[in-house]
Amino acid sequence: MAAPVLVVGYFYVFPFFNTIWLSFTDARPLSASGAFVGIENYIEVLSDERFWNATLNSVVYALIVVPFMTVLPLLLAALVRDRIPGIGLFRSLYYIPAVSSLVVVSLAWTAILKDNGAVNNILVGSGLIDEPISFLTDRWLLIISATLITLWQGLPYYMIMYLAALANVDRSLYEAAALDGAGPLRTFLSVTVPGVRVMMALVATLSMIGSLKIFTEVHLLSGGTGGIGRRSETLTMYIRSIGMDPSYGSLGGGSAAAVCLFILTMGLIILQRRLERNKES
Repeated sequence: MAAPVLVVGYFYVFPFFNTIWLSFTDARPLSASGAFVGIENYIEVLSDERFWNATLNSVVYALIVVPFMTVLPLLLAALVRDRIPGIGLFRSLYYIPAVSSLVVVSLAWTAILKDNGAVNNILVGSGLIDEPISFLTDRWLLIISATLITLWQGLPYYMIMYLAALANVDRSLYEAAALDGAGPLRTFLSVTVPGVRVMMALVATLSMIGSLKIFTEVHLLSGGTGGIGRRSETLTMYIRSIGMDPSYGSLGGGSAAAVCLFILTMGLIILQRRLERNKES
């Protein structure tokens, strides 16, 4: 019992409180500590236009991903839960994106979406557009492209979670709905959705956390720059940029931004839970 507690404490609890402490110091990258400077780092971070731009990008990212990541895997799970010939193979093939390396997936999509990539070549070659679409340089197109990668890789993972939840829904409820003459849509809304409501809340929370700390997709699609003028930079990219630069970085400033990200995440989760409770009541 002691070993797991020590592991959790060392790798999770201590870094959490150490980050809070560092946010009140002038610690530099690769330094063990720094002098106490009060809320100076927070003032500097909150007055930085880059921070608010990154915050907006991360929030928009979450607003796009969370609804789709909550609903689409449930629809897929409802479609593939029945035991029909070949369904096991389909589930295995569909789960491949979830176990694929995110770096490899992001690099592959970068090659597909660049100006001379497959998508633009098809669109230009078919005459649908005259010039390539700037998927990787336009601010919001880059964000949307990254969300599509997140959805493509995350759907199978959450689909498996929904399949486990659907297995616990009483089959007699579906039989009763059929006797009442309910169609597929009504059955889905009146039986399936209420039966997996707890799992939906969990998926929404997990996808919210994952979206707000998004890094790899945007970092690789933008070539590590965050887009032109860092306009597509996310909060985690901002934290890494100001906190880990060996020459000009501020570990204290990066820690302060990380604490702000934590507060933002907790605030949105609490808001989400309150909205769910009001809806249920």
